Amino acid sequence: MLEVNPQLPDKHRNLPVNSCAEDNSTFKNSNSEFLAIDDPLEWPLFSTDLSDEKGPYWESYMAINGIYCAACSLTIESALMAVPGVKQVEVSATNKKAKIRWRPSEVLPSVWLAALEKAGYQALPHADASTEKIQKQETRQALWRWLVAGLCMMQVMMYAYPSYVNTRAEMGPGIENILRWASWLLSIPVLIFSSGPFFKKALQDLKHKRISMDLPITLGILITFIMSMVGTFEPDGIFGGEVYFDSLTMFVFFLLSGRLLELKLRDRVFADMSQHLHQLPVTVKRVAANGQTESISSKRIRVGDVLLAMPNELFAADGVLATGPTTVSEAMLTGEADAIFKNTQDTIISGSQNLSQEVQYRVTAVGQQTRLGQIMALMASAQTSKPSLSSKVDAIAKPFLIGVLLIAFLTAVYWWPTQPSHALIAAVAVLIVTCPCALSLATPAALLASMGLLARNAILTKRLSAIEALSKVDLIVFDKTGTLTDEKMVVSNIVVRQDLSQQDALILAASLAKFSMHPVSQCLFKSSPSVLAVHSVQEIVGQGVKAFIQDANHLALGQYQLGTSEIRLGSADFCNIHLDQHDTSKSQVFLSDASGCLASFTFQQTFRQDAKNTVQALQHLGLEVAILSGDQVSVIEQVSQELGVALAKGACSPLDKLDFVRAQQALGRKVAVIGDGMNDAPVLAAADVSISIGSATPIAQSQADFLLLHTQLFDLLRLIKLSKRTVKIVNQNLTWAIAYNLLFIPMAVMAYMPAWLAGLGMATSSLLVILNAARLSTWSSPEALKPI
Repeated sequence: MLEVNPQLPDKHRNLPVNSCAEDNSTFKNSNSEFLAIDDPLEWPLFSTDLSDEKGPYWESYMAINGIYCAACSLTIESALMAVPGVKQVEVSATNKKAKIRWRPSEVLPSVWLAALEKAGYQALPHADASTEKIQKQETRQALWRWLVAGLCMMQVMMYAYPSYVNTRAEMGPGIENILRWASWLLSIPVLIFSSGPFFKKALQDLKHKRISMDLPITLGILITFIMSMVGTFEPDGIFGGEVYFDSLTMFVFFLLSGRLLELKLRDRVFADMSQHLHQLPVTVKRVAANGQTESISSKRIRVGDVLLAMPNELFAADGVLATGPTTVSEAMLTGEADAIFKNTQDTIISGSQNLSQEVQYRVTAVGQQTRLGQIMALMASAQTSKPSLSSKVDAIAKPFLIGVLLIAFLTAVYWWPTQPSHALIAAVAVLIVTCPCALSLATPAALLASMGLLARNAILTKRLSAIEALSKVDLIVFDKTGTLTDEKMVVSNIVVRQDLSQQDALILAASLAKFSMHPVSQCLFKSSPSVLAVHSVQEIVGQGVKAFIQDANHLALGQYQLGTSEIRLGSADFCNIHLDQHDTSKSQVFLSDASGCLASFTFQQTFRQDAKNTVQALQHLGLEVAILSGDQVSVIEQVSQELGVALAKGACSPLDKLDFVRAQQALGRKVAVIGDGMNDAPVLAAADVSISIGSATPIAQSQADFLLLHTQLFDLLRLIKLSKRTVKIVNQNLTWAIAYNLLFIPMAVMAYMPAWLAGLGMATSSLLVILNAARLSTWSSPEALKPI
């Protein structure tokens, strides 16, 4: 797993380790193995800082061992929420991950880890290198249990076969007893070793007065074994007519088959999601001020360090090139195979690969502040998010299990007066066949398989429920600049006041543009040969930037004398300029001071290569497309004509965009918004589904449900089609899970289903759900372009 640098803001560095509230004494654990995790320097390794006005606030991601069903996840959530200071918990039973939000002023990780262990579960930080090892060990143990159960099952079936084809009189009591004793001996390893996880979990449930699917399974196994053992020891007793060692070994084998396949598919999905992300160098070479290099752990990288990157080596942190040029591959992050030329002062992304020559780069971000760290945090959040439909299913899991126990008891009571042995085996069939595994797996299995496929195709999912929501969307809203148009733009024309040269105007504009992430501002900043020092900078999102030039009385640019007035860069309204004096058919940004307009800058933009085809394909799917932009109305009208979009609005502030989306939602429409700028953040947060492209600003990415790393708009079409296909698979799974229970529960109650068939039915139902969901993992990109 990836190791990230544990740098913390000052507000966390001096946090007292024992500052949790006194009311946590109930959960305190004297075991020192948890105490290391209380060091604030460790928290960024497995957590995201969500600090707000109330103080430090963290979201931690944990890998949990011992989860087998939806009831387990509810138990864990209840145990953790009982700890004061833990504010929110989400547990995914499918991938065995938990997301925990907590305040260090009230509780520390060791406290809620101790509470988790007390509830019978073990957890490790999701980013801990040992989590992958534990997952492999878990899969290996499951394989051994499955092999033992399978081997014993085949032997027991061999000994049971004569009783299927011969009567007791034909075999004779001696032969029958020998075969029963042999079957009993072979069933013991299955009972003790292969069934061990079921018993362990059931005992934990009873100890903590709770219920999960392992309790009815354990009862079924024990009842079958004890009843058959009594029949073996007392062949003439009430249970001596028939023994069920073959059924016992068979349904344990079937149950373990389902769980083993579950683990294999889980490992495959999350290997798809995290492929290559753990390949960052463990050690790096740091360049000292005297030019000497030293090898240090990647954990010790700090902002401002100068690092050395050799050819074919991965960059260990975000930064800017100090020496160059070189070519870089960002395939690990974006999937783009083409080499990218980088010169000095160009940005380097953590996880990209240096291709050409030895270079030095100055670190600008480490750990979760890097682009790669943000992507990993996004993935961790998605793995633990719980879809709304899945939450509803989880909520009925515990009542359903209680109902199963009641039905099994009533079944035994009904049959006992006439056929005691028949009564118990019928009750066992009810306990086994009604396990809600298939119902619990129906939704998350499909969504996680879909998420894995998206990750392989450089589309990251932050919220699993967004896949469901996207399938219902009927309105797609695009921002223009940097989304429909290429993020790269050039200054095509500069009109200046008489006392100011074009170059001086560009320098002034770039001095303010430096403080904005808007694509237009970045274009101005990169186009200028230099910038001036400014102070009192303020950016009005969606309008522009204003500031004062530092030491204005002592500076001059050409014939223009810098006064003490405020300089503004932005829209015409923001700069108090009347547009009738200018050409409004093009994208323009203005520069002004107290005297009026200083300059106007016209930009040349081109549409993304796939913009028009994507819009047409979305419309072909029956979706309405809209464009909302802060650009001038005349520019947007021209764009809408070129792309064939009827609903387009220009001169939109962030509030205008927000009002439009809310108005559409009030009409009952489901809206997806695609944007990339800081001014898109409010509308992205309000949309039913929000999508951002890989080059978007960090704040836009933080609000997005999906991130298109390829920066190709056609990926949006693939995403929408896959969401529809995923929901179709989910509906198929739910239909099967419900139909299965409606069909087989009555059969088990009426004693038409032997225990082995009940085990086969339960395992088969879960396998069908998982295999049906796994079809999404192999859905190819070319097929994504075909109608669904």
